[in-house]
Amino acid sequence: QVQLVESGGALVQPGGSLRLSCAASGSISSINCMGWSRQAPGKQRELVATITSDGNTNYVDSVKGRFTISRDNAKNTIYLQMNSLKYEDTAVYYCHAARYCYRRDYWGQGTQVTVSS
Repeated sequence: QVQLVESGGALVQPGGSLRLSCAASGSISSINCMGWSRQAPGKQRELVATITSDGNTNYVDSVKGRFTISRDNAKNTIYLQMNSLKYEDTAVYYCHAARYCYRRDYWGQGTQVTVSS
């Protein structure tokens, strides 16, 4: 089993920045891909970004150029740096992990990001 704990969600103004963190523990040797998804009220959960153990990244088009996913392998932690935040970025952000990026085997509890003036 893998445990994921997110942190960093907050209320931020449009145009502002925020950094989310996700710390992994447990049987992490089986994990090659971690990422972030989000779910806004009344909408389906959508993939935001993924990163592999060797640093390959992928982003949904709506966040390209604004969000950056990174990882610290020594700390078993991934980050999501979010810049130029927009109202439509408001959502619960979930960290996930799996052996492959097309899977979502483990989920964190979620952290709320609210973009509002």
